[in-house]
Amino acid sequence: MRRLLSLAVGTLAFTAAVPMHAQQDTWVIGPWTRASDAPVIAPIKDSVFTDPVSGRPVHWEALHTFNPAAIVRDGKIYVLYRAEDDSGEMQIGMHVSRLGLASSADGVHFERMATPVFYPDKDAQADREQPGGVEDPRVVQSEDGTYVLTYTQWSRKRNAYSVGIATSQDLVHWTKHGPAFAGAKGGKYDSLLYKSAGIVTRRVGDRIVAAKINGRYWMYWGEIKVGLATSTDLIHWTPVEDAAGKPLALLEARPGLSDSGFPETGPPAIVTEHGIVLLYNAKNATGDTRDKSLAAGAYSVQEALFDANDPAKLIARTERPVFKPERQFERSGQYAAGTTFAEGLAVFHGRWWMYYGCADSFVAVATASAN
Repeated sequence: MRRLLSLAVGTLAFTAAVPMHAQQDTWVIGPWTRASDAPVIAPIKDSVFTDPVSGRPVHWEALHTFNPAAIVRDGKIYVLYRAEDDSGEMQIGMHVSRLGLASSADGVHFERMATPVFYPDKDAQADREQPGGVEDPRVVQSEDGTYVLTYTQWSRKRNAYSVGIATSQDLVHWTKHGPAFAGAKGGKYDSLLYKSAGIVTRRVGDRIVAAKINGRYWMYWGEIKVGLATSTDLIHWTPVEDAAGKPLALLEARPGLSDSGFPETGPPAIVTEHGIVLLYNAKNATGDTRDKSLAAGAYSVQEALFDANDPAKLIARTERPVFKPERQFERSGQYAAGTTFAEGLAVFHGRWWMYYGCADSFVAVATASAN
C-alpha cells in the first residue's frame, strides 16, 4: 500500500468511457456500518515464530496487524492478515511482514493461529521476498475449491515488488507460484513494479468463486492507475493492453475527490446483477487538488461499476467515499493521516463483510446488506 507503483513500461493512456453516476443508489454495495467500535485483530507482542530464514525466534505480530483478506470456509469467516514483526527501523516498510490466519463464527470475535501460515522462506521466491516480506493479501476460491491468493512480494535488497500468486487446499499450507505476470508477453513485464490485485468473482451462496467471463478469468490490479489482466488458470496472468501496447488504464486520480492522490485496487471484484462492482482504495492528495473534507493523504473506500460482459468497460464510479476513516483507531498508528484500506470481502449470514486495515496498524470490519 505505501510504496507507490512505478509502471516501467511508460505512461498509461486513460481509455475508459466517461462514467455515469445516475444509478449509484442501485448498484453500489452499501451503506456500510461498522460491526465493531474497536479493531477485531490487533498486535500481540508475545507471539513467537522461528524464522526459517534466520533460524531465530521472532515476535512475528508484535508491531502491526492489518490489510486483511477474507473468505468463508466451513461456516466461519477466515481472515488472512498482514503482520509485522519488531525487527528493523521504526518506519513504514522496514519490518518483515508475514501472513497470519484467524477464524470467527460471528465475524467479529476471532481465534488466531499461534504462528504465521505464509511467510518468506528458503524457497524459489526468496530473492523476491527477503528482506521485506509478504504483504497485503486477497483471496478467492476456484470452482474446484482451491484457494487462490494474490499478495505483494517485497524485497528491500532489490527495491522491488510484484504481485505473487499462491494456492492452497486448506488456507494453512500454501504453494507459491511466483509473480503473476512472469513470462507474459515474452517477458515484457518481468521487471515491472506492480502490486494490489483482486480477481473478479461471483457469489455462490456464501462462497466467493473466481468468475469466468468470455472464457477467461479477470483481475483488476495496480495503484496510481488501476489496470486489468486475464488468465486461463488463475496462476499465470497477462495484462490487458491498449492500442499502444501499454497496460490499459481503467481508473485514475480525480482532482477534488477522495481519490485525487490515486486509486488502488481493493478486494476481489464481484459480479452482480448490475455489473462488476470493484471496491477500491482511494488516496487523497496532499496538495491543492485534494478533497478538502478529508485529511491530506487519507485513504477511503470508493466503488466502480464495470460491464459484466466487458470488464474493461467502466459504467459508473462513486463521487464520494462509501467508507472513510472516522474512528480513532483508523486515524492513528503508523499512518496517522487515516486509513480504511479494504482488502477482504465476504458474504456471511446474509450480509457483506468488508475487512479493512486501519492506519497500517489494525484490522476492523464493516457490514452491508447482501440483498
